[in-house]
Amino acid sequence: MDTRRVKTGASVTTRRVIAYIVLVLITFLCLFWFYILFINATRSHSDLARGFTLVPGGNAVNNWINLMHSSQPVLLGMRNSLIIAICSAVLSTYFSTMTAYAIHAYDFKIKNFMFTFILAVMMIPTQVVALGFISLMGKMHLMDTYIPLIIPSIAAPATFFYLKQYMESNMPMALLEAARIDGSGEFRTFNSIVLPLMRPAIAVQAIFTFVASWNNYFTPALVLTTDKKKTLPILIAQLRSADFLKFDMGQVYMMIAFSIFPVIVVYLILSKYIVGGVSAGAVKG
Repeated sequence: MDTRRVKTGASVTTRRVIAYIVLVLITFLCLFWFYILFINATRSHSDLARGFTLVPGGNAVNNWINLMHSSQPVLLGMRNSLIIAICSAVLSTYFSTMTAYAIHAYDFKIKNFMFTFILAVMMIPTQVVALGFISLMGKMHLMDTYIPLIIPSIAAPATFFYLKQYMESNMPMALLEAARIDGSGEFRTFNSIVLPLMRPAIAVQAIFTFVASWNNYFTPALVLTTDKKKTLPILIAQLRSADFLKFDMGQVYMMIAFSIFPVIVVYLILSKYIVGGVSAGAVKG
């Protein structure tokens, strides 16, 4: 009996050691490229041309100064990206939660059809509808504005699906019925009861939506034409496509590193919700 317990304990310990080794390896592979990015941001164009190194360079300040004096409005691009990403994250998560609440809490004839239809929209790539979307925005005189980049983000099928799964796992109907019996209106119930309970899932989806909007290049490149309104991904692409005599890889890496900081900040603020939100939303109770 003792021998079996010893073997079982040794087996568990071995599995834990293997799991930790794999996790450490994956963590290293994920963080290594960020380390290389920040290392390259401290090197000059000539140093980068010589090849790869793990040692930081001494050209970070010069790269930053050259970037600030370049033809690209970097700070304006940061502001534009922040406005679009924050508005998209807030609107997408709020209205997706409201849609999930409507599907979860109410019974109506086309409930199943609406759920299936929303999921079917996920299968349509953005590139397929891009031409019609740009044509529509042109007819509505919304080109070169932020509206085509913010308002359509409200319709987020993937966000809706995740929030609905989380709601089914963590929001009992008895709680909603008790609120209605107490005289709470639907909007008050949603804003005062549903949103606080959904906070972990909303935080997770807010991170994903923020990052997706922040890194989005395709749609902003089609919609925005004024340099002062362009986002950071567009400015990075323009900086990389500069004239050969003016091209500075150090500036490019510095700009990419600069563009990552807001994403890191948002992740650090909301990261405490990620594990709980993902685990609870992945399992239907």
